[in-house]
Amino acid sequence: MSQRNIRVEPIDRQAVEDQEVEIVERKGIGHPDSICDGVAESVAGALAREYIDRVGEVLHFNTDETQLVAGEAAPAFGGGEVVDPIYLLIVGRATKRYEGQAIPAETIALRAAREYLEETIPQLTYGEDIVVDVKLGEGSGDLQEVFGEDEVSVPMANDTSFGVGHAPLTETEQIVLEAERRLNGEYASTHPELGPDVKIMGKREGDRIDVTVAAAMVDEYIADIDEYADAVESVREFVGEVADDHTDREVDVHVNTADDYEEGSIYLTVTGTSAEQGDDGSVGRGNRANGLITPNRSMSMEATSGKNPVNHIGKIYNLLSTSIAESVVDDVDGIRDLRVRLLSQIGRPIDEPHVADVHVVTNEGVALEDVEEDVETIVDAELGDVTEITRQVIDGELTTF
Repeated sequence: MSQRNIRVEPIDRQAVEDQEVEIVERKGIGHPDSICDGVAESVAGALAREYIDRVGEVLHFNTDETQLVAGEAAPAFGGGEVVDPIYLLIVGRATKRYEGQAIPAETIALRAAREYLEETIPQLTYGEDIVVDVKLGEGSGDLQEVFGEDEVSVPMANDTSFGVGHAPLTETEQIVLEAERRLNGEYASTHPELGPDVKIMGKREGDRIDVTVAAAMVDEYIADIDEYADAVESVREFVGEVADDHTDREVDVHVNTADDYEEGSIYLTVTGTSAEQGDDGSVGRGNRANGLITPNRSMSMEATSGKNPVNHIGKIYNLLSTSIAESVVDDVDGIRDLRVRLLSQIGRPIDEPHVADVHVVTNEGVALEDVEEDVETIVDAELGDVTEITRQVIDGELTTF
């Protein structure tokens, strides 16, 4: 029996798939909030790798307060212009000197931000359409002490906080997540008129699913209103095909529902993101660690992106709880819905949470007692390997939004 405080009990609700109404949202990679998440996490990864290269270990830092102030643009068929650039401020803390060695943390941050933006939002001209600034202070003394200077096998938690994960994804969740990823992947590779700012909202009532897509179109690749209408219809058809891969339920897809063709009011952009025209952004205000916003499920309000991957519970426990939930559902038969909540206590080893609370909905005919021991064994094993989450984050193997 594990010495860790692991609890397994029935969940206090129906499985989400069995609830009458379900709501799911994903903010795509070009949404202003996701831009902040992506930049913050890129900077965090770059700092972690640089610290390892220079001193052999990850030093104290966090960049999870990054903010975006929207610009102003004048889109036009065939190509408009950005009138007032987007402003992005990378805010946080970083170790800038270690054992007499100066570490150019802000230079590292700016380089990482530029590389991320050029890859993710190619229509944005760095330094012209978007201006990036960085303000990284030094870490506070008490948290640096918790972070520790002595080499230990398992770090101490930097905070008393919690993370939440769940599995398996419902059909609606799968559709919302997969549709955005494929639109910004295979679809965008052959349809440059689609910008990366794709927001998707899924609503299921009973067995009917409505998917509402807000898709920013890039003006340079659209000659007139007819081409715009064709682009919108193409997105609608593609999302419908994605949905068909995941459900037999009736699905209706709606794209850019605020458009008014007669008035010429359409979702046309210069850069492919609403950040160019009045839509601000902030780290942690969008997708949770599993890539979705899920009001039918418990969620942590902690921002995952930009936090230190060594001992920052706001990052580690959100990623770990998701990993645990997925592992349990993959390996244990008879589970319809599962929620994992991990609570830390500041200064306590991160592999020994204050409590690991697992709530289970079993399939009909399966009792909790039938799965409890297997669930606890998997939770215990994953907690014992918690530092693997740190490695995966630093190596860029895990997404945080």
